[in-house]
Amino acid sequence: MRQVAVVGTGKTAFGAFPDRDLRSLAVEAGRKCLENGQARPDQIQAFYLGNFAGPSFTGQNHLAPYISTALGMKGIPATRFEAACASGGSAFFHAVSAVMAGLYDTVMVLGVEKMTSQSTARVTEILASAGEVSGEIAAGSTFPSLFGMIARRHMFEFGTTRENLAAVAVKNHENGALNPDAHMRKVITLEQALNARMIAEPLGLYDCSLISDGAAAVIVTAMERAGEFNRKPVRVLGIAQASDYLALDQKDDITTFPAVRAAARKAYELAGLGPREVEFAEVHDCFTIAEVIATEDLGFCERGEGGRFASAGCTRRGGEKPVNASGGLKSKGHPVGATGVAQICDVVQQIRCEAGERQLTRHSIGLAQNLGGSGATCVVSILGAS
Repeated sequence: MRQVAVVGTGKTAFGAFPDRDLRSLAVEAGRKCLENGQARPDQIQAFYLGNFAGPSFTGQNHLAPYISTALGMKGIPATRFEAACASGGSAFFHAVSAVMAGLYDTVMVLGVEKMTSQSTARVTEILASAGEVSGEIAAGSTFPSLFGMIARRHMFEFGTTRENLAAVAVKNHENGALNPDAHMRKVITLEQALNARMIAEPLGLYDCSLISDGAAAVIVTAMERAGEFNRKPVRVLGIAQASDYLALDQKDDITTFPAVRAAARKAYELAGLGPREVEFAEVHDCFTIAEVIATEDLGFCERGEGGRFASAGCTRRGGEKPVNASGGLKSKGHPVGATGVAQICDVVQQIRCEAGERQLTRHSIGLAQNLGGSGATCVVSILGAS
């Protein structure tokens, strides 16, 4: 297999943009990515789009050529990937795989979602379609309620507390306040997190990610061609995608995600390293309990210790394993199809020392973990300096 590098990144700000449509967001991210990668549209041989529910949110289907042609990319394969909240990560995984295999030399991956054009109730309904509609969703479940059940079980099994969950929210808001592209640049206290309005017990308002609009893009190319583009290529050391059941009642244990463990195991194997060598990570904190479990499933701490790991400050920017220096989904925002690609952008920025006030002191090897549904899809990517 060929070595692959990320040579360009571009993002919009994440937030609520009533005057923007899906295509304008995507085009902004794509153009920024081309500029950052010092690339021309005619150098892109394939276009991979990560998007979860554009047709439901906006009414527009056939989204990949709808966006690629607006970026000046005509006559090339343009394909949309859907894997719930892991749609962007999955598009990245397949682009890297195609370049590794020699099918293409250079591919643009773009993730986008325009969510705020719908009411909160409608957004919740659309998001719920990523669960098992005929079973748990028909019974009235939503993703806040599903992750609330996961959190409650984790508390029962391991003694995790609401204070542990709140520590995740406080840390991510602290990081997001330093991110100029974050949806919610707001520092919160532990007391505010604990006293916030309850959404799905034990998850309060600050335990839940935001409904956001936004887009992100990256260019991946064969390592031997990286010199034609940005002079700061970032190598893809390992990458894997794995899957599991959609419904919680089909899982043997809802306090761990087998798809995360499987994807991490394969990505570590390809990279030739383990969790200790990873210096920082961007993980999928759609809810605070998801970050707690991710740190366990990725091997950053022992099983059941994720909450205490967060409360001890281990995942802060100055801790032993910084997690979500971008602010994560919790503060940065969660435009679903864009999230996985934005994680790659954030990891690349850290490795290139381009993260501004959020720059970490140890930043040569970073990991991104993008989760779909309640653990039915996971993509783990490990990137390193060239």
